[in-house]
Amino acid sequence: MEILTVKKLEKEAMKGSGFDFIRLGMALFFMVIVLSYSFLSTGGIPNNMFLAIAALFGAYMAMNIGANDVANNVGPAVGSKALTMGGAIVIAAVFEAAGALIAGGDVVKTIKKGIIDISAFGGNTDSFIWAMMAALLAAALWLNLATMAKAPVSTTHSIVGGVMGAGIAAAGFSIVAWGTMGKIAASWIISPVLGGVIAAIFLYSIKKTMVFKEDKITAATKWVPVFVAIMSWAFVTYLTLKGLKKIWPHIVDILIFLPQTKKPSFMVAAIFGLIVAVIVYFIVKKSVLLRANSLRNTRSGVNKLFTVPLIFAAALLSFAHGANDVANAIGPLAAINDAVMTGGISSKAGIPLWVMGVGALGIALGLALYGPKLIRTVGSEITELDQIRAFSVAMAASITVIIASQLGLPVSSTHIAVGGIFGVGFLREYLEKNEKKDSITLGQEAIEDEKKVLKAYSSELKKLESKEDKKKDDYERIVSLYRMVDEEESKLKEVKKDLKNAQKVQYVKRDAVKKIIAAWIITVPAAAVLSAAIYYMIRGIVL
Repeated sequence: MEILTVKKLEKEAMKGSGFDFIRLGMALFFMVIVLSYSFLSTGGIPNNMFLAIAALFGAYMAMNIGANDVANNVGPAVGSKALTMGGAIVIAAVFEAAGALIAGGDVVKTIKKGIIDISAFGGNTDSFIWAMMAALLAAALWLNLATMAKAPVSTTHSIVGGVMGAGIAAAGFSIVAWGTMGKIAASWIISPVLGGVIAAIFLYSIKKTMVFKEDKITAATKWVPVFVAIMSWAFVTYLTLKGLKKIWPHIVDILIFLPQTKKPSFMVAAIFGLIVAVIVYFIVKKSVLLRANSLRNTRSGVNKLFTVPLIFAAALLSFAHGANDVANAIGPLAAINDAVMTGGISSKAGIPLWVMGVGALGIALGLALYGPKLIRTVGSEITELDQIRAFSVAMAASITVIIASQLGLPVSSTHIAVGGIFGVGFLREYLEKNEKKDSITLGQEAIEDEKKVLKAYSSELKKLESKEDKKKDDYERIVSLYRMVDEEESKLKEVKKDLKNAQKVQYVKRDAVKKIIAAWIITVPAAAVLSAAIYYMIRGIVL
C-alpha cells in the first residue's frame, strides 16, 4: 500500500515538474524572440546590444506584471465563482493586451512619476541606459520573488524603487525627488484604507437594501439595477480618465463637439459615465425582472444577479490596467530605445509598435503562464468572496481611483483592490460580532455565576476540612463537595471556551494580511537596493 502511495506521489510530482518546464520554456522562448528581433532590427546602430538586452529585460518585466498585478483585476471574480480560472485568464489577457495596444498611448514618460531628475546624468547617455536597464531588471526580479511568495505587490512601486536605486547609484542621493517619494510612501496607507472603506460601504449598502430584507428578490429587482448603474458610471468615468487619457487628443479630433483638451476632464468623464449608467439601468432592470421568478428568495439568489456585472468589471479593470501599467514595463525600455536611437536623454519618448507589443504580449503571456497562483491568493486566500463581496471590491477599485485623482492623492491599484478585500472581510467580522453580542454578554454573565458557585463550594470545603472533630456526614459532604467543585470547574472551562469561540470571529486570514503588508512596505527599498547592485554590476562589466 505504501509503495503504491509513493508511486502515485512520484507520478504527480513528475506531472507537475513537466508542466513547470513547459511554462519556463514558453517564457524563455518569448524572451529569446524579443531579444533576437530587437538585435536584428537595429543592426548597425551603436549600443544596439544594450537595446536588445533591455528589450529582454522589458519582456521579463511585462511577464511578471501579468503574473502578479493582473490578479487584482480578476481575482475577486474567480474567488466568487463568477468566472472560472480559464475564463478569467482569457478575458484578462485579451483586455490587458487591448488596453495596452489601443489606449497605451504614443508617448510615455521615461521616468515614471518624475522620481529622479534626468539632468543629473549630465548628458551621459551610457550611464542613463545602464540605470534604466538596472531599474527594469530589478523591478522584474522583485515582482518575480513576490509572485513566488504569493504576495500581490504594486508594479508601479517596483519600478519606482528600481529607477530610484539606479539613479542614486549613478548620480547620488540628490538625484531623487524626495517629495514625490514621500507621496508614494503615503499611498501605502491611503490606497488600502480608501479601498477598504469604500468596499465595506458598498457591501453594507447591498446587505441593508437586499440581503437583510425578508423578500430579497423583490428588493433585488429594485436595487440591483441601481448598483449596476452606479458601477457603470464609475467604470466609464474611470476608464475615460485613466484608460483613454493617452489617446484623448485623437478622440477629440474625431468627436469635434468635445472640449479641445489634452486629456479628459472629470466633468466630461462623469457625463460619459452618466449617459452609459442611465442606459445600463434600464437594460438591467428589464433583465432582473425577467429572471426574478426563477430565483430563490435567498442570498445565493441575489448573488446570481451580480455575476454578469462582475465579468464586465473584470474586463474593464483589465483594459484600464493594460492602458496604464504597460508603461511600467515599457517606460524604461522606451527611454533606452530613444537614447540609443537619438544618442540623447529625454523626459518623454515615442513608443515604437514593437516596444508596445513587448509590453502587451508579455503581460498576457505572464498572466496565462504564472497568473493562477496570485489569482487564487487574491480571490480566496485572504477572505472568502461571493459575488456581492467581489462586486463591492470592484466598485472600490474604480471609485477610489476617481476620488484619489480628483483630490490629487497618490494611490496604487494593487493596494486598492487588496484593501477592498480586507475591507469586506473585516466588515463581515464586525457584523458577525454584533450579531453574537447578546450571546457574548450571556456567556460573560454565566462565567461570573459559575465563579460565584465555585467560590461558595471551595469556601465550604475549606471550612469542613479545617474542622477537627469531623463526623460521618462531614466526610460525605466533603466527598460531595470535591465532586461538585470538579463539575463546576469543567462547566466553567466549557463556558469560557464557548465565549472565546463567540468572540474569535476571523474572516480575514491574519497571516496573509501580515505577509502582504510587509511586502508592500519593502517593495520600494528592496527594488532600489537590487537596482543599485545591478547598476554597479553592469558598469563594472562594461568599463
